[in-house]
Amino acid sequence: MSVDACGKTEKLIFASTVFPTKRSETDSLLLAESIRAFGGSLAQAPIWLFTPEIEKQPSKTFKEKSHALGIFLIPFKIDSKTLRFPFASDVSAATLAEYRAHNQAELLAWLGSNTIVIQEPKAFLLPDNKVLGFRPVHHTLIGSRYDEPIDAFWKLIYRCCNVSERRVFPMTTHVDGTRIRPYFNAGLLVTRPKRHLLQAWRDAFFMAYQEPSFQKFYQKDELYKIFVHQAVLSGVILSNLENNEIQELPATYNYPLHLHAQDVTDHRPTCVEELVTFRHEGFYTEPEWINNIPAKEPLKHWIAKKLQP
Repeated sequence: MSVDACGKTEKLIFASTVFPTKRSETDSLLLAESIRAFGGSLAQAPIWLFTPEIEKQPSKTFKEKSHALGIFLIPFKIDSKTLRFPFASDVSAATLAEYRAHNQAELLAWLGSNTIVIQEPKAFLLPDNKVLGFRPVHHTLIGSRYDEPIDAFWKLIYRCCNVSERRVFPMTTHVDGTRIRPYFNAGLLVTRPKRHLLQAWRDAFFMAYQEPSFQKFYQKDELYKIFVHQAVLSGVILSNLENNEIQELPATYNYPLHLHAQDVTDHRPTCVEELVTFRHEGFYTEPEWINNIPAKEPLKHWIAKKLQP
């Protein structure tokens, strides 16, 4: 599939999830279509989409379009309780992607399915001495401000993940420009499968997320429940990788288009075409999306065409 007869491995494999809903299928197809159209040297890299083994399956139309794009649909087992917890299924799928990619690719690009690629993502091809390519979180929310004492939630994360204080460094959020302790966005991770970082994430997450010590935070604010997977990821990265093994990707990667109006930074794009990849929250569901999206006409028309049934 991804290894030729001489045993040569792929440089990079793209991977994400798809769930049996119209929105998820549309997002995943836009992601795959954009890679094939705008990915440059990576346009024909393998694309793996992981889908849960549940009674409802992706639609026939989705499967046909996926086949035409050369997408590999890969089912994974997950119980209904875990499936209902925010992003727990993504943690499981990411680990499976890493496991499968171990002997098939040098790099794995794990992307949120609500990603669209606009230009060749050259920065995904990490230097040999880097293990992880990342972007910070979009905005602060439950993050820990670097100039303030660490709070109880992050103390708990660091304790569960065995984080050494020497690994903690300042990071700036993507759109509100806040200086925080390391808080990595889980929707864009370029990793080296042989280092098993995503397996460590899964192990730490499933060991911790249902513990009573975390439950009190979920009860205090639902955001803790929604983003605990991302907080655990941050702890795992800090405890497993040296700071010189990780590389922050440019601000043109993983840009949150849905937060464009809130962007107070000096790298706020004037149009989508300035970006390499962006995230969205289903902009195409708005009746006037084609007039509202800050993009030029060719890209608008490309998206509109791909959204046709």
